[in-house]
Amino acid sequence: MLREYQPCNIVAEACCNHLGNIQIAEEMIVTAKICGADYIKFQKRCPEISVPKNLQNKPHPNPSNAFGKTYNEHRKALEFNIEQHKYLKSICEKTGIKYACSVWDVVSADEIISLNPEYIKLPSAMNNDFDLIEHVYRKYNGNVHISLGMATKKEQKELLEYIKPFSNRTVLYWTTSGYPVKFEELFLLEIQKLTKFKCHLGYSGHHLGIAVDTVAYTLGATWIERHFTLDRTWKGTDQAASLEPSGLQKLCRDIKACQKSLKFKKSITQDEKENRKKLRIK
Repeated sequence: MLREYQPCNIVAEACCNHLGNIQIAEEMIVTAKICGADYIKFQKRCPEISVPKNLQNKPHPNPSNAFGKTYNEHRKALEFNIEQHKYLKSICEKTGIKYACSVWDVVSADEIISLNPEYIKLPSAMNNDFDLIEHVYRKYNGNVHISLGMATKKEQKELLEYIKPFSNRTVLYWTTSGYPVKFEELFLLEIQKLTKFKCHLGYSGHHLGIAVDTVAYTLGATWIERHFTLDRTWKGTDQAASLEPSGLQKLCRDIKACQKSLKFKKSITQDEKENRKKLRIK
């Protein structure tokens, strides 16, 4: 069916690429705005709750990316407290870019809800935690974004059935949870299947480069989220699958150019009118 395309929202996902440094996070906000992103999204979790008990006292599986001796210490080192999130939100407001946040547990959800962000996201790791999902929907009046990574077909079906009453304020993101993801494992045609649900659709990309993001947009995703960093050589598991400022800037440019082009033609353009005069003999 023919349709008009909706404007695309571009989200710079800061994740933990700020290294737990508030000054770096602030610089990321300003840089994301300069690059043309509409939103910047952070994350909030309480490691004692969100990190599985069997992993808390074990070392990070990749020691070169560890920020602590145990996985719990690693997560704490990368975490901002709620006052720091409040400060980052104020920087977003001053800069002119919108603040959003993912939450990994009920305590973090309540803290972020108190800031009234533009939206709250539930990451792929939590898309089967219906206690957390229900808590966010019931306590928060804004839009809720949910990533579908890691979910089996059965789990996707259960989630889609659950969120039906909230579909008017839900954005579902198609994604594959790898860092980075091979192109043949992106499965972007799944976005078309999601268009039958009465939700807004997004795409959270963990691939290399920016070649396929416009494809996701043309398939129906009106939210494009990409991990963002100031330097891909920095320490951290997400850095390799992230865009540096030049990449984010080009992504914003390409998506917005694509957005301008996707419309129906009602009449010939002014240039065509002039060229008709010069080039047509009849």
